Amino acid sequence: MKKKRVVIALGHEALGTTLPQQQEAAKKSAVSVCDFIEQGYSVAITHSNGPQVSMIHAALNEFSKNHPEYTNTPMSVASAMSQGYIGYDLQNAIRSELLSRGMINTVSTVLTQVTVDPYDEAFYRPTKVMGRKLSKEEAEAEEKKGNHVQSLEDGTYRRIVASPQPLEIIEIEAIEALLDAGQVVIACGGGGIPVLAQENRLKGASAVIEKDIAAGRMAELLNADMLIFLTGTEKVCLNFGKADEKPLDYMNVSDAKRYMEAGEFGEGTMKPKISAAIDYIGDSAVRKVLVAKLSEVKTSFLAGEQGTLITLK
Repeated sequence: MKKKRVVIALGHEALGTTLPQQQEAAKKSAVSVCDFIEQGYSVAITHSNGPQVSMIHAALNEFSKNHPEYTNTPMSVASAMSQGYIGYDLQNAIRSELLSRGMINTVSTVLTQVTVDPYDEAFYRPTKVMGRKLSKEEAEAEEKKGNHVQSLEDGTYRRIVASPQPLEIIEIEAIEALLDAGQVVIACGGGGIPVLAQENRLKGASAVIEKDIAAGRMAELLNADMLIFLTGTEKVCLNFGKADEKPLDYMNVSDAKRYMEAGEFGEGTMKPKISAAIDYIGDSAVRKVLVAKLSEVKTSFLAGEQGTLITLK
């Protein structure tokens, strides 16, 4: 009998910001992930990488500034590096937790490329702030290269990049093969490495893919039974942060669409998760999405005991 398949999307709280924070957070995340593996689920994991990719991009470009013989680091390369070193900590933490429970599942990280449309409107309206602060002269130099910058209140600037929609996941067959072989797979980290398909070549794109949308796309292509977003909030809320805040135990797709159209969910926080949930569920009466707090994750919430459950009806 084929195991039920779950895609778990780890948010910022599951990884922290600095390297020491990441290593400690990975240990806690591993406990939650291994709870599902121990219950017999086939598990694929994706994760955020915002602070990490920004740090890599800033550090290496600062290095090239001081050492002209080295070139600037493209966004796609910074994304690949973040997948590697986050995956390294996660897979070791999960492996250690599994062994402590007497389990010997192999854990693999797949450097994952995701195609985007070069004509995606997001390229004309970049929104993702990235990298170190720039002087006015450096900002002007970036603009001359065709990059976008944003002015800050302190008189400095930072680069902003596009967040296009994910299309195809290049390594999806490898991910599926590893899952079918009983391995735990970490993939599509940070939304995947954005690439443009040019005949038989893949060219890195200067962009950042929204990680939650990519998680939904991966869950869809893997035909997962459930997509789980582990976040810093216990439930999806209406009127979030206000006196009349209302946590939701359950939403159907129609409700989710209505709330999203009414502006209930924040850009870059809850809205991408709800949008991904709607697209992933589609018209399936079987697929489910759960949004729950990492520290409270238990397999019991599959029965509706924690978090917000989203279904078709």
